[in-house]
Amino acid sequence: MAMLWAPFLLFAPALMNAQVNTGHEISLQASELTNTIIQYNADRGSLDRFYMLETSPERTERLKLLDRQYSLRLQQFNFDKLGLDGKVDYVLFSRNLQNDLRLLEEEAVTAVASKGYSPFAEEVFRYEKKRRRGAVLPAAELAKEMHGWQTELKQQIKKLETDQQINLVTAYAAQRRVKDVRDALKSIHDFYYGYDPQFTWWMEAPYKGMDSLLNVYSDSMLARARKNSSSADDGSGIIGRPIGAVELKKQLELEYIPYTAEELIRIAEQEFAWCDKELLKATREMGFGTDWKAAMEKVKNTYVPEGKQPEMILDLYNQSVDFIKKRDLVTIPPIAEETWRMNMMSPRQQLVNPFFLGGESIIISYPTNTMAEPDKLMSMRGNNPHFSRATVHHELIAGHHLQMYQNDRYRAYRNFYTPFWIEGWSLYWEMILWDMGFPRGPEDRIGMLFWRMHRCARIIFSLNYHLGKWTPQQCIDFLVDRVGHERANAEGEVRRSFQGNYGPLYQLAYMIGGLQFYALKKELVDSGKMSYKQYHDAILQQNQMPVEMIRQILTNRPPRQNFSTSWRFYPGEIRN
Repeated sequence: MAMLWAPFLLFAPALMNAQVNTGHEISLQASELTNTIIQYNADRGSLDRFYMLETSPERTERLKLLDRQYSLRLQQFNFDKLGLDGKVDYVLFSRNLQNDLRLLEEEAVTAVASKGYSPFAEEVFRYEKKRRRGAVLPAAELAKEMHGWQTELKQQIKKLETDQQINLVTAYAAQRRVKDVRDALKSIHDFYYGYDPQFTWWMEAPYKGMDSLLNVYSDSMLARARKNSSSADDGSGIIGRPIGAVELKKQLELEYIPYTAEELIRIAEQEFAWCDKELLKATREMGFGTDWKAAMEKVKNTYVPEGKQPEMILDLYNQSVDFIKKRDLVTIPPIAEETWRMNMMSPRQQLVNPFFLGGESIIISYPTNTMAEPDKLMSMRGNNPHFSRATVHHELIAGHHLQMYQNDRYRAYRNFYTPFWIEGWSLYWEMILWDMGFPRGPEDRIGMLFWRMHRCARIIFSLNYHLGKWTPQQCIDFLVDRVGHERANAEGEVRRSFQGNYGPLYQLAYMIGGLQFYALKKELVDSGKMSYKQYHDAILQQNQMPVEMIRQILTNRPPRQNFSTSWRFYPGEIRN
């Protein structure tokens, strides 16, 4: 026992003599609303796990009740007496609750619209509700019902062949409902099968038949909706869901972005023009005159030999961390440095994400033995060392890994997720490392500019798509012609944007969020009010939230209770 405690005893005197500022410690973790938000997060998690079927009316109504209850609880706080952090938490928590209620109401309307395509769903949901409490189900009766549902499904599949009414919106909503029906039946089957003799005897064939038919039905609905929509597939094979100008406006307001979609496109075009000038400078330095595509071609062909990509990534990581440390730009906790690691991305996943993913683990996109020869070459060229110079620190330190590390340690109760904080922060680091001379020569500058142009392009193609102006194929062609993407990588990027699990604003959040952090840096660091390290550490200790709210905190401006965006963060005029 003595030996077990020895390491602690060695450090005990230092710990006992340390003076802890308890007030400061509390201020780094809490506001007056901390407990309320923690309780909500826990309650919401419990309900999400219990009411697991997303399209179930039971779930929708229960979550609406929860949001209303916490909205009333929030009103019990005297807003004027809250501190700065408390006021920020109040405004953002209230915003989240109201937006969640709006989404739940919309889900309810969508469920009604798609109800005709899953007429027996609520009967299945009722059985699943009984299963949660372990009720003994009438197996013979359920098997008989399943036989009837299969007959109904076969008729529905037949009807789809001539259905001219189903559109993509309805089909996607109906697919979600069918998925919930499959999940509910699986939940029932997995609970009773093999444990309940009667259920096992009666349900073997009916369950398998139902699950198979539901899968066919789901695919048939989407196929029919695509046929009905002449513009659904433009030849790219990418079928997304443009949300339109009205919904874009709502989502931008929710994120405190005071610009219209059209203004954001013009901002991207102006940033693109800066990239063009810098690209031509680097192209001339490389001896290619104004032929930037030839210069980029040379850069792409600097890819490392097969099997050497992880080694190259480690070298780039070491270079970027050394660069950051020498300039004392941000606190890098030892455990954050110690615990990051690498993983390889599967060929299937690379179809959606042809580049890096990051966080505590950097996930490497690079060829495998199963990929076709042209795809191998495109992957290697698209992940060359000069392109990767902007992405390794984006994914690790001081980007996503450091963000996630600090989110677990400071104000972890805050549930104010936003891609403008997540992706904007990492893009901002690309900007300031460029300013400080991190690229070593024209090849590095072209590599880093490729990604800067890519982020400009994301704003342009994603907003034009959601405004109904561009097709996915036009987006792919734009990335190839204007940015210099390999075609397969461009296809993967557009597929990720419109068929991945990303919100409509996600792709524009990189550059726009980065510009917000950059503007705030000018306001606080360039003016001499804070050092780089103070500024960066302060951001990471707030946890994630809209960048304008970070500004309210760091400039000591308590938000109004009815806060709305007013920060025109982009410098100068937005030209038409």
